[in-house]
Amino acid sequence: MKPAQFLPAPVAQLPWRMLFLVMAIAGFGLVVLYSAAGGSVTPWALNQGVRFGFFFAVAVALSRVPERWFRDAAFPAYALFLLLLFVVEAVGFVGKGAQRWIDLGFIRLQPSEFMKIGVVLAVARFYDLLPAGEIRRWTAIWPAGLLISVPVVLVMLQPDLGTSLMIMGGGVIVMFLAGLPLRLFVGSALAGAAAIPFAYFFLLHEYQRKRVTIFLEPEADPLGAGYHITQSKIAIGSGGVFGKGFLQGTQSHLDYLPEGHTDFVFATMAEEWGLLGGLPLILGFVLLLRWGMGVAMRAETRFGRLTAAGLTNTIFLYFSINLLMVMGLAPVVGIPLPLFSFGGSAMMTVMFCLGILMSIDRASSLSLRW
Repeated sequence: MKPAQFLPAPVAQLPWRMLFLVMAIAGFGLVVLYSAAGGSVTPWALNQGVRFGFFFAVAVALSRVPERWFRDAAFPAYALFLLLLFVVEAVGFVGKGAQRWIDLGFIRLQPSEFMKIGVVLAVARFYDLLPAGEIRRWTAIWPAGLLISVPVVLVMLQPDLGTSLMIMGGGVIVMFLAGLPLRLFVGSALAGAAAIPFAYFFLLHEYQRKRVTIFLEPEADPLGAGYHITQSKIAIGSGGVFGKGFLQGTQSHLDYLPEGHTDFVFATMAEEWGLLGGLPLILGFVLLLRWGMGVAMRAETRFGRLTAAGLTNTIFLYFSINLLMVMGLAPVVGIPLPLFSFGGSAMMTVMFCLGILMSIDRASSLSLRW
C-alpha cells in the first residue's frame, strides 16, 4: 500500500512537494536569522518559527475553503480592506515617520498587506463577471483601473511606495491576463515613463527622492543615504562562491549591515553561504512560482485562473524586488524577502496567497476526478 493510503484524504490531497519546498525556504531563513543574532534563537529565529508554524496552519486551513467562497467574498473583502485603509489615514498608528498601521493593542494591523490580495481577488472577480464581448471596450478598463488606483493612492499617502507598487502590479497583471489589448499597456508604460519627472519632483517624499538618487549613484553618500546598499553589496561580494562560513559573517555580526535580519537578510545569507547558498534559495523560489503558474493553467474557472496568476505574481514581486534591491539594481523600497526576512506581514501575505492557490488547485483536482 502507498503511504498516502494511511493518511486522511484531506491531508493526502495537499501538494506536499510544494509545502516541503516552502518549509525548506523558511527553515533556511531560520538558520540565517539564528546566525544574524550571533548564534541565538532570540530575538528573531524563535519568533519567526512560531509565526511560520501559525501561518502554515492557516494556509492549510484556507486550502479547504471552496474556491467559490473566495469568488463570492472578493468584492466584500476588497470593500473591507479599503475601509481599513481610510481608517489608517484617519487614526492610524505612526511609526518611523509613516502612518501604516491600526493599533489594536495586542497587534498592529497593516491593512495594505491585505489589499495586495484583495485587489487581485476584486479585479479577477470583475473580469469573471464581464461578458467576453466587452473585454475590448472602455467598460472593461475604467472599473478595474478604479479598483486598483484608489488603494494605490491611499497607500502612497502613508507613505509606502513599495507596497503601492506591489498592489498596482498585482492588479495590472490580472488586467493583462484578462485579455485587454496590448496597446493599452504599451501606451500606459510610455505615459508613465513621461510622467516620471513630475512624479519625482511633486509626488515622492524627500526620503523617497533620495533613495532614487542613491540608487543611481550610491557612492555619492556612502556614509549617509547610500550606506544600506553599499554595505549590502560589500556583504554579497565578500561571500564569494563558498561564503565565509556559518556564524562567520562580519558585515552583520559587527553591525555594518543595517536591517540584516529584515530587508537585507539575503545579504546576510550571501556573506556566510556565498553563491552556493544563494543559488538553491533562488531556485526554490523559482520552483514555487512555477507551481503557482501551474495552478493558474490547471484552473477550471476564469476567476480561478486570473486569481492564481495574480497571487503568484504577488509572490514574484516580493522575491524579485527584494533581490534587485539588495543587489543595488533597484531603489530601496522596504520590500522584505518572503518566508526569509524576519517579520510577520510579508509571511502572512504569502501564506494567505499559498492557501488560496491550494484551494484553487484542489478545485481543479476534484473537477478532473469527476
